[in-house]
Amino acid sequence: YYIPDLKLPEERRPIGHWGRLHQSYLKLHRPMLYNELILSGSLHTVVADLNEQAEAMFFELVKQLAAREGVTEQLKAQNQMLWEQRMNNIRNRAMEVVNNDLIYA
Repeated sequence: YYIPDLKLPEERRPIGHWGRLHQSYLKLHRPMLYNELILSGSLHTVVADLNEQAEAMFFELVKQLAAREGVTEQLKAQNQMLWEQRMNNIRNRAMEVVNNDLIYA
């Protein structure tokens, strides 16, 4: 019997939350692309790149939305509950944008 000695390239970058979401999306809804990426050995690289892009996009969106809506450290000092409510709202909206634009696209 001939057994191939396949070795995948060593990738040290973390996949992270966004990368795992995209990987599960590919596995469930785009199985041909998922299998192609696995067989070519580039799945981890693609998912790690997407994770970095999604994190950068998420933090930039949160920063922009907070500035636009006036959610500042001064508001946090005055009314912590209101600040937390607004920041949760902003984070949820930013997460939805990232999911729609990068993860499930």
